[in-house]
Amino acid sequence: MKVAIVTESFLPRVNGVTGSVCRVLEHLAANGHEALVVAPGPAPGSHAGTPVETVRGVSLPFYPSFAVGVPTRRVTAVLRDFGPDVVHLASPLVLGASGLAAARRLGVPAVAVFQTDIAGFARRYGFRGTDPILWWWLRRLHSHADRTLAPSTPVLAELERRGVPRLARWGRGVDRRRFHPSHRSAQLRARLAPDGRALVGYVGRLAAEKRPEMLTRLVGVPGAQVVVVGDGPEQDKLRRRMPDAVFTGFRTGSELSELVASLDVFVHTGADETFCQAVQEGLASGVPVVAPAAGGPLDLVRPGVNGLLYSPDDGSELRAAVCTLVDDVRTRRRMAVQAAESVGGRDWDTVCEELMGHYRDVLHGRPAPHEDTGLAADTGLTAGTGPAAGTEPGREPERRRITGGRRTRSAA
Repeated sequence: MKVAIVTESFLPRVNGVTGSVCRVLEHLAANGHEALVVAPGPAPGSHAGTPVETVRGVSLPFYPSFAVGVPTRRVTAVLRDFGPDVVHLASPLVLGASGLAAARRLGVPAVAVFQTDIAGFARRYGFRGTDPILWWWLRRLHSHADRTLAPSTPVLAELERRGVPRLARWGRGVDRRRFHPSHRSAQLRARLAPDGRALVGYVGRLAAEKRPEMLTRLVGVPGAQVVVVGDGPEQDKLRRRMPDAVFTGFRTGSELSELVASLDVFVHTGADETFCQAVQEGLASGVPVVAPAAGGPLDLVRPGVNGLLYSPDDGSELRAAVCTLVDDVRTRRRMAVQAAESVGGRDWDTVCEELMGHYRDVLHGRPAPHEDTGLAADTGLTAGTGPAAGTEPGREPERRRITGGRRTRSAA
């Protein structure tokens, strides 16, 4: 299969979108498929043997760490030369609109992966009242994809409520070699807490969308040593408010594997996570998780089994949940075993094969598990209400029909 991935984020930026795209590329290459990436620059020329075509990128004003590509008709030319069987749109927002328009022009099915809660992030950065326009745009984009993949049950329900058609759930994998209880290090634990206190750790970007200020509610928890792994614009403020916490800075590779597995309690503070890979990596490392009862963590954390949930905006509940696990060593150890077991069967090979199944479905016109029944697929983008995304004014968009597994095109 030939797969063109048009992604709003790519290396060297490290985030959930980039991570999942890299794992998909590695899976495609390992299994004899051919791929091409279109991403905002600057970016490496290739990854896992897959060439990367770049377009100009700009950072979102409310999410500086997330640069999006400027829409351009060049995407159509690049995809036409490559000749993909399917177009994969990774967290489409701006560049994704060009990718979707290119797929429509070329008569190629498109799978859109909803991965970033842009509306939620905009609110965190003070852009109040932007929800209606952002959701209008997201619904407009996804309504023209052949299938939209949601990473978690709560996000799937939200997309249904927002009127996005042709939905299916597609989660994320975890590298069980990198994130595993075997990486737990007695030496590292002794360096971080020489007095034997329980290690309570946060791993992630220190930026407004992750709400790291919630960590200040853990100051002075008896018997706990707070460890903060990551960096970002909120780091200096946190250091001032948490003088006794250990700040390791950004860590990757074996250092990160050891840090996560050596924790006793894994804390997450973000309330706008569509999946939350950091939580899944904590669980895979055999660490009980304390996370907000919102978004992706609702699928991952089973209260009383592999962790605890707290009301997203209640710092007192967060502190109480952490105190419970710090105080109860027996419960913590039981949850640690069940945490590692809870992510069984979620390796990236398995998850990527599920994605290949979605590619095959759209190639052969098979309906999505959550196929729309009463919603218009064009969400008001019919003649008389403006052109479809990426089409030229006065030109009717092309739509695909699939006959016997062969893609053909017809005028709308």
